[in-house]
Amino acid sequence: MPRPTKCRMICRFPQTLEFIPAKENITQEPVILNVDEYETIRLIDSEGLSQEQCSRQMQVARTTVQKIYDSARRKLASALVDGRPLKIEGGEYRICSGSNQFCGLGSCYMQDILQNHEGSPGEGCDEHHGECHK
Repeated sequence: MPRPTKCRMICRFPQTLEFIPAKENITQEPVILNVDEYETIRLIDSEGLSQEQCSRQMQVARTTVQKIYDSARRKLASALVDGRPLKIEGGEYRICSGSNQFCGLGSCYMQDILQNHEGSPGEGCDEHHGECHK
């Protein structure tokens, strides 16, 4: 029996959830990019983190990040090359509360709020700290 999927820590939820090609009468099925796949693209490609740093921030194994990242890149390529709509939704994740000790490696929405409002992040999130979205 396979192990259950571990919930991935997400520090910045996407602001835009749908991208549609500029051509008219789009009838193709959209490519669905999971929120955790979006987070790996954001951390590795936009923030410049290594896969190891990304895995610490998302609180999963580096090999898991590598699989998520490869899947995300294939989906992005399909949307771009085939001119398909792209939607960001679903996945197994939980939103960071700002107490993840590795949040400083990339931009974390909750860390920004805590720092700007004199909050004090804790020592790290545990599995029970936030609800896992599926």
